[in-house]
Amino acid sequence: MMDKLASLLKSSKGAVFFGGAGVSTESGIPDFRSETGLYAARQTYGYLPEQLISRSMFVQNPPLFFRYYKENLVAKDAKPNAAHSAFAQLEDRGLLYAVITQNIDGLHQAAGSRNVLELHGSNWRQYCLECGKKYDMEYILDANNCKDGIIPICAACEGTVRPDVVLYEEGLDDAVVSGAIDAIVRADLLIVGGTSLVVYPAAGFLRHFNGSNLVLINKSETTADKNAQIIIRGSIGKVMEEVMAKI
Repeated sequence: MMDKLASLLKSSKGAVFFGGAGVSTESGIPDFRSETGLYAARQTYGYLPEQLISRSMFVQNPPLFFRYYKENLVAKDAKPNAAHSAFAQLEDRGLLYAVITQNIDGLHQAAGSRNVLELHGSNWRQYCLECGKKYDMEYILDANNCKDGIIPICAACEGTVRPDVVLYEEGLDDAVVSGAIDAIVRADLLIVGGTSLVVYPAAGFLRHFNGSNLVLINKSETTADKNAQIIIRGSIGKVMEEVMAKI
C-alpha cells in the first residue's frame, strides 16, 4: 500500500490532503471528541465539549467558555509531527496542491505548508468583536489583558477579544469553504487522514471529489471506506514517513 501511494503521489498532477484531529493527536494535542475528552469535560466543567465551545456558551457564559478554551484548545508548545512535515515537503516538490484541515493549531503552517485551508479557523489568531483589532495567542493568555483574569479585553476599545475559530452553532467561512471545494474538485488524488469523517459540513466535502484515487489513512473505519482505492489503518505520521522514503 505504501508503494502504491508513493507511486500515485509521484504521478499526481494535483494531490490534496484533507485532515482531521488524528493528525494533531500525534503532536500531543488531545482530541476533545474522544471518549476520554467527553468524560473529562463532563467531570470538570459540567458540560459536553460541543456545549462548552458553542456560540451560546460564548454569549451566555464567557468565563466558562474562555476557561475551557484556554485550558483545552490552546497548545502553543506543540510541534509538527512527521505527517505535517511530509505534506509540507510534498508541496515544496510540487506534488501536493493544498492542505485542507479541520484543526485549529497551525501546525501545518509551522511545518512549512503554504496553501492551507483552515475550515475551523486558527487559535493563533484573535480579534476584537467591536473594533476588529487583531491579536495573537499570547495576548489572550496574559491575565493582565483579561477581565477578571479570564475574558480578553481589547486594548484599543475595551471590547471582547475572541479566537478566530468557528464555534459550534456558527457557520464556516464562505471563502474558505469555496477554496476547499475548488481544491477537491481539481484534485486527481485526495488523501484523507486522521478523521473518521463524522463532523459536518466538512465531512461532506468529499462528495465533490471527481478524481480516480481516494486514499484513506485512519486508525479506524470511516464512512468513506467503501469509495476508497487505498485504505491504510495506522498512524498517519508513520505512514507518511514511510511513503516519503519511497518518493
